[in-house]
Amino acid sequence: MPEHTVADIRSMFSRTDVDELPQLIGRFATDARPGVQDACDAARKRVGRRDAELSRLESLTAVQADLHARGVAVVAGVDEVGRGALAGPVSAAAVVLPVSVRIIGLNDSKKLTPEQREQLSAEIMQTALAVSIAHVSPEIIDRDGIAAANTHAMRKALLGLSLAPGHVLIDGLHVELGFPTTAIVRGDRFVAAIAAASIVAKVARDALMRENDALFPAYGFAQNKGYGTLEHIEIIERCGPCPLHRMSFSPCSQQHLF
Repeated sequence: MPEHTVADIRSMFSRTDVDELPQLIGRFATDARPGVQDACDAARKRVGRRDAELSRLESLTAVQADLHARGVAVVAGVDEVGRGALAGPVSAAAVVLPVSVRIIGLNDSKKLTPEQREQLSAEIMQTALAVSIAHVSPEIIDRDGIAAANTHAMRKALLGLSLAPGHVLIDGLHVELGFPTTAIVRGDRFVAAIAAASIVAKVARDALMRENDALFPAYGFAQNKGYGTLEHIEIIERCGPCPLHRMSFSPCSQQHLF
């Protein structure tokens, strides 16, 4: 009679960390029972997914690793969120990650669920060498324009880092940030430090908008985060904008503050 039942072996596989699965697969690879072979195959797929994710994460560090190899000690990623919102600040985060860190699931914040962003933001905060978050108010957005406000938020975040960057990596097109900078199209998807900044900025801004919901409960900021959902626009048209709205943005520009 076999030492372990199929149910026992399946339970072993389900409880085993993915790093230890190859050893367990080797242990039961010659067990001909179909249920055991199915468990081995499922474990091999888990290992394959883990290896693919580690390979993806390795590729996200390539630009930073090259900068370190050229003598740059501190590389920061920076990204902003809230550019297209009708209310609330534009927010930016700057993050300095160890080049060796591999945060499973790290990606462009827009490709993640709110729960994934919250979990990853907490991990980023624990593993990063430095993190800084900055918000630029609707008043400054209205005064200076959204492009200038975006740049201001990113500069403010970078200046708030406890480590002075020797080089900055940013998503999209080049802007002048006061540091040597490399702009990378879709950088929030392909560069670890930029992806981390996009997540931290998004989580921080969403939390701020939930706080603002308590101050202005009519506008649904906890749900829409200030973005122009159909319901949000209807509320603006019915009630008028509040002090958190960007008066230079339509439809707020056609309304009067309550």
